Amino acid sequence: MSNNRKNRTSVDIYGQSYSIVGSESTSHIRLVASMVDDKMREISSVNPSLDTSKLAVLTAVNAVHDYLKLKEEMEELEKELKKLRD
Repeated sequence: MSNNRKNRTSVDIYGQSYSIVGSESTSHIRLVASMVDDKMREISSVNPSLDTSKLAVLTAVNAVHDYLKLKEEMEELEKELKKLRD
């Protein structure tokens, strides 16, 4: 994100079109949208009666959960690395 140029990218998530503006590359924005779409479809396949709003919230909860787990793992690895360096 060294440049401040904004990219506008059209994506499709769970059957809806969105125009996403961000400083990341178009390919990165499309990858993120694809991963969100995949997760929504995965959750929907297990819970087909969920409305779109609830499905979106559960997708966000899953994404934040995954983020926090990875953050914890990274912090543990950083601690281990610091111990090895000391």
